Amino acid sequence: MSELKPHISSYGSHLFVLACLITLTGITVAITSVQLGAFNTTAAMMIASTKAAIVLIYFMHLKFDDKIFRFMVTLVLAIYAIVIVITFFDYLYR
Repeated sequence: MSELKPHISSYGSHLFVLACLITLTGITVAITSVQLGAFNTTAAMMIASTKAAIVLIYFMHLKFDDKIFRFMVTLVLAIYAIVIVITFFDYLYR
């Protein structure tokens, strides 16, 4: 088994992540007042996905873990996306 190197996140990176999450939350709130039609939900979901990715990378330490963990998370998210797409196609063509 390989030696694990400890990592210490700096206060600067935590503040940067906090600023990103607060900014994206503000954008999510602001997008509700813009009339984009059906794209309001799409835009909100894209912003929420970005926020989830930031949380996964920094707070769940995927940035510092082995590549196998990143691969597994990506694989799970891809399978989830495929299931959602299949569900929407099923609903669309009923």
